[in-house]
Amino acid sequence: MYVGALECDVLLGDVRSLKQKRSLVRPVLAELRRFEVAAAEAGHLDLHRRALLGVSCVAADAAHVRAVLERCERLVAARPELELLSVRHRLLGPEDE
Repeated sequence: MYVGALECDVLLGDVRSLKQKRSLVRPVLAELRRFEVAAAEAGHLDLHRRALLGVSCVAADAAHVRAVLERCERLVAARPELELLSVRHRLLGPEDE
C-alpha cells in the first residue's frame, strides 16, 4: 500500500473576506475530489488571500499515486483565480515506518 500527499500553497486574487476565500476554495476542493482523493483546506485558515490545499491518495501502486497527485497539481495550477506558490509531494510505502 502506498500513501501520497500533496500540499499546494496558493495565493488568491482580490479576496477581502474569509467568506470570499471559502467561495473560491470550495469549488477547487470539489473538483479535486473527482479524482477520488481526499482534499481539504489544511492551512492558512485565518488568512484572506492564502490557502494551503492538502490532497491525499492511497493505492496499491506507487506510480498510480504519483500520477493522480500530478493530475491534482495540474488542476490547481490551471485555475486562473489561484496563483500556485509552492508544491510539496510526499510518498510513503511499505518500506517506510
